[in-house]
Amino acid sequence: MSLVWREQLSVGNDVIDADHKYLIGIVNRVESSLATRNRSGLAAALDDLSQYSTVHFDREEKIAAAVGYAQVPHLNESHQALLAKLDQVKGEINAMGAEWSAEAVDNFTAFLRNWLIDHVIKEDLLMKPVLQKYSPSFDPR
Repeated sequence: MSLVWREQLSVGNDVIDADHKYLIGIVNRVESSLATRNRSGLAAALDDLSQYSTVHFDREEKIAAAVGYAQVPHLNESHQALLAKLDQVKGEINAMGAEWSAEAVDNFTAFLRNWLIDHVIKEDLLMKPVLQKYSPSFDPR
């Protein structure tokens, strides 16, 4: 079952929320490629996830800093850890070769869901009280 955006995931900033929606779409592509054993689709989706996550995390940190969110250093540390974990998982997937067990597919799918949703719920939603002091369209770029 694909991940679906829910309003409870909104941090109150259109830019960050749009990024999260896009990331959910990429995670769904990764899951679909895993489920169908589509190695080329999986490689492309994982590359997209890595590249877009890097862009998103940078954008999110800039917005957080611009609104005076005090936990920007912690947010950066969390982002770096997430990117490192994603790189590790990409390496594990590549090392599996042509055959993926159902258990491996389930583990990677669960990891990606948790990687994104847990980050949004446990880290990003902490910014919501600060972000709500600004227009939802606030973008300091």
